[in-house]
Amino acid sequence: MNKKFAIAIHGGAGTILKSTMTKEKEDQYVSALKEAINIGYKILEDGGTSLDAVEEAVVSLEDCPLFNAGKGSVFTHNGIHEMDASIMDGRNIDAGAVSLIKNIKNPVRLARKIMEKSEHVILAGDGAEEFARQFNIEFADKKYFYSEFRYDQLQKALQSDSIFLDHTELDHKFGTVGAVALDQMGNLAASTSTGGMTNKKWGRIGDTPIIGAGTYANNETCAISCTGSGEYFIRTMTAFHVHSLMKYGNYNLDIAIRKVIHEILPSIGGDGGLIAIDNNGNVVMDFNTEGMYRAWKKGGENGNETENESVLIY
Repeated sequence: MNKKFAIAIHGGAGTILKSTMTKEKEDQYVSALKEAINIGYKILEDGGTSLDAVEEAVVSLEDCPLFNAGKGSVFTHNGIHEMDASIMDGRNIDAGAVSLIKNIKNPVRLARKIMEKSEHVILAGDGAEEFARQFNIEFADKKYFYSEFRYDQLQKALQSDSIFLDHTELDHKFGTVGAVALDQMGNLAASTSTGGMTNKKWGRIGDTPIIGAGTYANNETCAISCTGSGEYFIRTMTAFHVHSLMKYGNYNLDIAIRKVIHEILPSIGGDGGLIAIDNNGNVVMDFNTEGMYRAWKKGGENGNETENESVLIY
């Protein structure tokens, strides 16, 4: 008899405007989301851990050039790629994160290794890459991360001296991917990964690698992965805020997220969204932007083999 298990993923809030989304492009996004959700779901279905499920789902999204993480990462002002990622284990609130790395194929794998093999939570830059070499984390050269589409974005940003959080100045697409999961043992986990902002300067770091801001997991309440304007998520500690409303305010997951996404974040000008799952397997995916690339899948409810699935863009 299977226990409840579930997984949700996101590929960024905002989404490409419907007016500019072709059927071919929409099919590509839906296919990529389905592939990632099914990878994570299969791990859970086979009795695997929520940590493995969120890591492998995020790896799938990092390997897809459609999303601003891993292979699809945007260019900085200096024409390089600086990536961030994090992962968190709800069993013991252990966490690992990495920031400002340049040549790591899958930043989420390094984040997990930091959680499991170091005494630290966040490593950054050259030091993080040195740590990666010690544990045989896979590197990739500059050609792997290059795309004409991303390069053209940088040229537009340089011309206007703008910093873009999105695919283009018209798309309003925030560049983050993430996953949350509940496994059959009742353990929660969350992970988030990003390529940052087009034309970003000075080693800017957003909410993705900051535990409690962009990522949080605690078996007492929920697991969360955020996407949006990172500075606002940092200032409100968005992910931890949801956990706190549940733990100390006795809010359920849906109401806690509504308060954070539709009241607290907008009160300081913040926009974006998040995906979350609580310790009962309830999934909430909410945003205050035009849309959010997202998907969820459940199994083992009430001991049955039945499953639900949803893949949404808008």
